[in-house]
Amino acid sequence: MTVTNAGTAATTVDVSGARIVGGRPAGCPRSFCGCGAALRVFGRHVPQLNLAANWLRFPRTAPAPGMVAARRGHVFVLEQHLGGDVWMAYDANSGGHATRMHARSLRGYTVVNPRGAAT
Repeated sequence: MTVTNAGTAATTVDVSGARIVGGRPAGCPRSFCGCGAALRVFGRHVPQLNLAANWLRFPRTAPAPGMVAARRGHVFVLEQHLGGDVWMAYDANSGGHATRMHARSLRGYTVVNPRGAAT
């Protein structure tokens, strides 16, 4: 995989660590990205965070491990920076009803701090 930084520099990123780590966690709804992220971040179900858009109520922050990338319709937890805007992510309901650890771009997402006060 090649990541372009501001259109000028290219970096090769090793994403061979991509893997399926589970399915839909027990107690989570059919669309479970928000629920899975809450379990990863807080270690428990937080029903109001089942809706991905509700994660946008947390304060914006710079990307860092443990922060969350959110948009209306999907959310995932940042685990490790790989280069450019690409992060290894804990991504519940990432396709085929699977939870994956895989490389994700932050393009189109807002990074929030789930430990900050929600508005």
